[in-house]
Amino acid sequence: MFLNRWSEGRKSRPRRKFSVIFIKTVAMCSLVQIIVPPDRKNWMEGLNPEKTHMNKIVWPGTHDSATNRIGFPCITRPFAQCQSLSIYHQLARGTRVLDIRVQEDRRVCHGILVTYSIDVVIKDVKKFLSETQSEILILEIRTEFGHKDPAEFEKYLEEQLGEFLIHQDDHVFGKTIAELLPKRIICVWKPRDSPQPKAGGPLWSAGYLKDNWIDTDLPSTKFESNLKHLSEQPPVSSRKFFYRVENTVTPKPDNPILCVKPVTRRIHGYARLFITQCFTRGCADRLQVFSTDFIDEDFVDACVGLTHARIEGKA
Repeated sequence: MFLNRWSEGRKSRPRRKFSVIFIKTVAMCSLVQIIVPPDRKNWMEGLNPEKTHMNKIVWPGTHDSATNRIGFPCITRPFAQCQSLSIYHQLARGTRVLDIRVQEDRRVCHGILVTYSIDVVIKDVKKFLSETQSEILILEIRTEFGHKDPAEFEKYLEEQLGEFLIHQDDHVFGKTIAELLPKRIICVWKPRDSPQPKAGGPLWSAGYLKDNWIDTDLPSTKFESNLKHLSEQPPVSSRKFFYRVENTVTPKPDNPILCVKPVTRRIHGYARLFITQCFTRGCADRLQVFSTDFIDEDFVDACVGLTHARIEGKA
């Protein structure tokens, strides 16, 4: 009920260049001004790479990122599509964490449905990098559940992305963006049966990007579970892995609505409320990777705004 009232009030407010949220903590109540980035495509550069440490960033991510053309339009696509934008346009909008699932033939998939080759993803990533200078990406690629690993896939990733890859190193978390440049990609490769990437190598192993997946179509259950699991994590200042919270819900077979979009919209509008609740419950210093379905500008702005507040010592 509270979530519904909050959503209705939020929709009635006109969009402004500067948005403001109130953040309450146990010890104090403070006002944090969240600035809309003037150029979402280059928002990391706008925050000043020399001042922006990796563990200060709240990374806007997409769930099942490469599903914009999954399956057949109007037939199977509505049951698996989690993004409507291409990888390039997600990055240009401000996304900085990609979630890519592949099968044995190197095609992107979501369950049993397939779409284009991983080559399309790599091409879009390279295009974005060629048009920007200071944007760092986390590219997670995993073998989808129930599928086999693509042959020699680690070698393929190194050949395609080698010049951009930030090598696996715990010291990365305490460095600034400027200290990592000109390298641009943290690539996390999660095979099912093949060996994990080696320590110190160009690819990062599965343990460096963690989450607690809650498989539900109930927004209140997902919202509260996300807060609970987040509160159990170490603060970002001492953590040597990325932890992801996904602001999504999933269609369930016991519900008459099985298409992704109308189901995930139940929670989609509550990203800012989730951030506020992180402060209220004392776990805002743990929020790091924040992902969503059908990413929009407001979601990106919320993540960038909190990152800016951290850099300025206001959060």
